Amino acid sequence: MARHFLTGNELSAPELEALLARAVQLKDDPLSSRALAGKSVALVFQRPSTRTRVSFEVGVHELGGLPVVLRPDELQLSRGESPKDTSLVLSRHVAAMGLRTGSHALVEELAAHASVPVFNMLTAEHHPCQPLADLMTMRERFGPLAGLKLAYVGDGNNVARSLAVLGTMAGVDVAVASPAPYALERDSVPLSPEATGRLTLHEDPREAAAGAHVLYTDVWVSMGDEETAAERRELLAPYRVDEALLEVADPDAIVLHCLPAHPGEEISEELLYGERQRIWDEAENRRHAQKALLELLVGTATLSP
Repeated sequence: MARHFLTGNELSAPELEALLARAVQLKDDPLSSRALAGKSVALVFQRPSTRTRVSFEVGVHELGGLPVVLRPDELQLSRGESPKDTSLVLSRHVAAMGLRTGSHALVEELAAHASVPVFNMLTAEHHPCQPLADLMTMRERFGPLAGLKLAYVGDGNNVARSLAVLGTMAGVDVAVASPAPYALERDSVPLSPEATGRLTLHEDPREAAAGAHVLYTDVWVSMGDEETAAERRELLAPYRVDEALLEVADPDAIVLHCLPAHPGEEISEELLYGERQRIWDEAENRRHAQKALLELLVGTATLSP
């Protein structure tokens, strides 16, 4: 039976720990694994992408596989073919398939009918590949993750939700601060029963950031939010990650951002490019963490701590 990766909860806590360790090994020696030799991976992009596309396409290549990039106008999905039929066909040709789209129900439907692993490259509800890179970056900087605190400040969106799911599974305390209209709803976060970290929700960004080892943010206006852009910018203005907010964090705190960034909005230019950030390491680590994930999903590796 195919193993999927849709929300992050498909991993156990020991598997997550081992996956992050494997990602570090793959970063040290990017061409050491041929897990996808002779195999192809379908990468379906219904939403624009820079980091996700490049990191997956290059990662599949480094694992010895062929990335098959498919855009909306290149698929019969755009002409009414069902997700079920699309999944049944792709399963006959590729070793795994990823989807970057809006509806989370669509990736769930593909997985329900696939005989190969399906992985979520982004939906409106979850972005589980991003926290793999984030946790790897934190591990590089701090070592063991258990007991660290990450403060996410801004829109309580798919990135915040996925950070809560996988961060708490790794033993990280995740504090999310958002204005009430854009708050992350606790009931929308499927926390793992294996989670040892805590999730706390705040309205005051300074309260969330107090003592944090990581300050994290995302854009204020995501894809699909354009109609509410003015309202979002007004309500989220107090949630900027800047030097003043960094002062209440841990003295050794680092700054992360899933990108793309808008300097002067959700993050100050000084922090985006300054000495305290690990944002560009984080962007690179997407590739390494996702390669470790692909090794697991295609069944060539059994991860153990």
